[in-house]
Amino acid sequence: MQRQIFTEDHTAFRETVRTFLAKEVTPYYEQWEKDGIVSRDAWRAAGRQGLLGLAVPEEYGGGGNPDFRYSAVLAEEFTRAGASGLALGLHNDIIGPYLTSLGTDEQKRRWLPGFCSGEIITAIAMTEPGAGSDLQGIRTTAEDRGDHWLLNGSKTFISNGILADLVIVVAKTTPEGGAHGLSLLVVERGTDGFERGRNLDKIGQKSQDTAELFFHDVRVPKENLLGELNGAFIHLMTNLAQERMGIAVAGIAAAEHLLEITTDYVKEREAFGRPLSKLQHIRFEIAEMATECAVTRTFLDRCIVDHSDGKLDAVHASMAKWWATELQKRVADRCLQLHGGYGYMTEYRVARAFTDGRIQTIYGGTTEIMKEIIGRSLLG
Repeated sequence: MQRQIFTEDHTAFRETVRTFLAKEVTPYYEQWEKDGIVSRDAWRAAGRQGLLGLAVPEEYGGGGNPDFRYSAVLAEEFTRAGASGLALGLHNDIIGPYLTSLGTDEQKRRWLPGFCSGEIITAIAMTEPGAGSDLQGIRTTAEDRGDHWLLNGSKTFISNGILADLVIVVAKTTPEGGAHGLSLLVVERGTDGFERGRNLDKIGQKSQDTAELFFHDVRVPKENLLGELNGAFIHLMTNLAQERMGIAVAGIAAAEHLLEITTDYVKEREAFGRPLSKLQHIRFEIAEMATECAVTRTFLDRCIVDHSDGKLDAVHASMAKWWATELQKRVADRCLQLHGGYGYMTEYRVARAFTDGRIQTIYGGTTEIMKEIIGRSLLG
């Protein structure tokens, strides 16, 4: 089906992204996978190409365009290229809104130009060894010491954890406040007491540095409080819809691309003297996946437009996230099966897509959490 949500400007931007990937990412990606981290040069190149800070006001070096369709294009093309390691979506769509909507004028002047140029790489540290989706379980504390906060605790599974120059840390500032006693504190690279643990060894997305972070009596200046004191819960909930949409967009893009390469594969691969595509079972498998992708794409495109217009609610973002990522998981499994033994070989795209995509139903809120959000909206 012909997609109708993009203009000529979006199409031109898609070509820009593809050119960037071909020149600055694809030639180096295998090495990044081996290294377990991408090059900072790639971040600076993305900044020069205008791929960072798409929605950041122009006065700070950004694109000045809050249209989420540009972010969708970026997510789709990076997914098709299999370049999950360069986490521009995290930087632009998750961290960016915190800085632009919550930052003071001074904070924006201090951080946003580097954010847009690629000189400042960002991360958000929420998950802890004993607390994931349950914000009430967060144990990292920040004590008010007059002219600074004294931060202590640890975080884990932090994307961009090794490279990050600026980390938004979710910490407990009012111990008796539960989820409503949390605040967002910005910790900068080089701050005394801020240490990074190991670059975690994951089953997929090898080049995306994911780390443990430790805070030992870290003195965080009062001016590094982001947003309202004890307001982190509301701030986090406000931005979750966009985070989940970004994951959902990548999910359907991955499913579509896997279907595309598997369709080509079964046309070429022979068994019992004829192409696999001539077998009824194979045709049924392809037909089922194609139909599921087409139906999901229609819903996702509607969500993209609604979000660009500021009309997407948390419930429909949750629907999009759980459905698209679970579809991605199913399609990856079925496509690997149709590749047979070759699908298990890492030189084949489907093998990496299988492991890279497995996290999709977990981060940004698990499928189970998404269903709970939807169920509560319907049943109270």
